[in-house]
Amino acid sequence: MRNLHIRWWTVGAAIAVAATLLLKGPYAVSVLNLIAISALIAASLRFGMLIGEVSFATSSFVGLGAYGAGIATTLLNWPFPLAMLLGPVVVIGVSILFGLVTLRVKGPYFMLIGFAFVEVVRITLGKISIIGGVAGMGGIFPPRILDPWMPTLVMAVVIALLFGLYVIEKSDFGKVLVAIRDNEDIARTVGLRVLSLKIICFAIASFCAGVAGSLHGFVNNVISPGDFGFLVTVFALAFVKIGGESSIFGAILGAVILVVINTFALGLGDVEHYVYGGAIVIAMLLMPQGLVGLPWRKCFKGRGAKPSARVSKTATR
Repeated sequence: MRNLHIRWWTVGAAIAVAATLLLKGPYAVSVLNLIAISALIAASLRFGMLIGEVSFATSSFVGLGAYGAGIATTLLNWPFPLAMLLGPVVVIGVSILFGLVTLRVKGPYFMLIGFAFVEVVRITLGKISIIGGVAGMGGIFPPRILDPWMPTLVMAVVIALLFGLYVIEKSDFGKVLVAIRDNEDIARTVGLRVLSLKIICFAIASFCAGVAGSLHGFVNNVISPGDFGFLVTVFALAFVKIGGESSIFGAILGAVILVVINTFALGLGDVEHYVYGGAIVIAMLLMPQGLVGLPWRKCFKGRGAKPSARVSKTATR
């Protein structure tokens, strides 16, 4: 972990937190909350992709996190910090069991199982009357003292988890996960417990999705099973692909750009879906590597390569 770009993370975090303090309008605050939560969901999905799998179960883990916050707040009357953690902790247990069963398969089979799991969880939540059934739950409010600071808290929690995912990816453990994605069989031959490592990766990603769900519950105050269908993962995947899956910054940038576009498109009536869908199609056609793969990255790489190139030329002389 030689270079974690601490300076850039600090600048970005300062700008994001300052935005929550300066923008006080309800609409602007709701957009900032949506951007932050969407970025965390996209980053959690991308972290799971380090082992080469796309998990549609992410939608369910977001939902379980939200319902955990709702149950802890409205039914158990737990304090806010514990209510925030109930959903994510439950998600860790569920994701480990889910991973033990499903991570033995790959590719489309894993995606289909995740899709089925999302529908099972959604239908199950809709049939439990104590949590509101299909109508959902309401009254998921943070303490009143936190009302003015809730956007800042949401942004701070999201930034902390995003940086945590970034550090893990840059660590030796992250390199092992990428090695498993590149060639699982070779990873086994050197003694790596591939299934266990996959489950750990999956649990970390699911925990972050659960936290995003808890934040979603406290920010929106009302949740329902329909909020956590497979489209949550579809949108998160769009954020990752548009931003670029080669870096966590791609997931963040994709979430920012597409949420802003979607916010603008909401006022266009029936044209909304054409604008949003058209933006995704055009971006995928013109930027197959995503926004982080645009020429400016190559320029930075080129600047970094010049000294070594000069050295090699000098050596050949």
